[in-house]
Amino acid sequence: MFWIICAVLTGAVGFAIIAPLLRNRGTGEPAAAFDLRVYRDQLQEVDRDLERGVIAPEDAARLRTEIGRKVLDADRRLSQDTTGKAGGRGLLAMGVLALLFAGAVTLYVREGQPGRDDLPIAQRIANARQIYESRPSQAEAEARAPAPVTPEVPEDFAALIQQLREAVARNPDDPQGLALLATNEIRLGNLAAAREAQQRLVELRGDDASADELVRLSALMIEAASGLITPEAEEVLARALTREPTHPQARYLLGMLQLQNDRPDRAFPIWRSLLEEGPEDAPWIAPIRTAISDLAWLAGQPDYVPPVPMPGPDAEAMAAAEDMTPEERQQMIAGMVSQLESRLASQGGTPEEWARLISSLVVIGNADHAREIWTEAQARFATQPEALDIVRQAATEAGLGE
Repeated sequence: MFWIICAVLTGAVGFAIIAPLLRNRGTGEPAAAFDLRVYRDQLQEVDRDLERGVIAPEDAARLRTEIGRKVLDADRRLSQDTTGKAGGRGLLAMGVLALLFAGAVTLYVREGQPGRDDLPIAQRIANARQIYESRPSQAEAEARAPAPVTPEVPEDFAALIQQLREAVARNPDDPQGLALLATNEIRLGNLAAAREAQQRLVELRGDDASADELVRLSALMIEAASGLITPEAEEVLARALTREPTHPQARYLLGMLQLQNDRPDRAFPIWRSLLEEGPEDAPWIAPIRTAISDLAWLAGQPDYVPPVPMPGPDAEAMAAAEDMTPEERQQMIAGMVSQLESRLASQGGTPEEWARLISSLVVIGNADHAREIWTEAQARFATQPEALDIVRQAATEAGLGE
């Protein structure tokens, strides 16, 4: 079917280009010859109109002069544009089209893999599993990684770092020294050394290692492996999620792991939750927001609409609010709630934003209007039970009930 569609489209475009040239070649008459006959007929028509008294002699003279100029121009073009040249252009155009068509077919046969079988979902999952299981070890990945760019540092700072390294070597069980060494090795671009220091710290902590320390180690292992999440880095990440299942950076790295192993269907719900939870200034939000639409399509969720960033008061507004009276502060909050309501009415929004609007309206003492918004939200999310549950929870907590 694909080849049939391509052949039909190519033939239609080629015919549209060649047809005018073939018509000229078939008649053997250039356009200038046809124009010349028309102008001569016009001259004869002027003479007949003059004999019948339809036009005045001066008008007839003016028309003869004007048509005469057109006759001379057509005669000049006819001498430059012969039938043989027109036919030559037609053959040249057909030759160029044939070369383009042959080149396109050759390129597709070479690069497009026309004989490749369809790839059902079961086979795709099997391929993803193979990619997952064939990952290199941490040591192999670090050996393949390009050498890091080492920034220039002042001599006094380099001397201090060397002293820190020597102090940690003398006392390798000092957790504070290991944490400080890992931080400064990162600044120097020594990712492998930073990873070793952080790994030693985690081993020293044992079962008491925090989720943050484990996530930091996993991130360093990933950076040292040039962005690849190796089995060892995944194991550390799993330990962090066992300590704290809601840890946002750990969940972000887990979503990246699924993407690296060609499982967008697993990555999408993880990153979607992170995006909708926020906060907007979290370092993982920007890359998620950039990729979430394409990721949703790959995951079979083409209708997903990312939440619109919630604008909040800037630093100046927060500073000014500290000097406001309670009445002025209440007016400022009411204005922000009004902006949120206007945006949801004109652009729509996520269920979390609708829930926030309902809660905010109750807080500022406008429960009746909050109840109207809750009624509108029930109609808007009637076909989305999960979204409706989020708004219902906010309405219940605000004392609106059903």
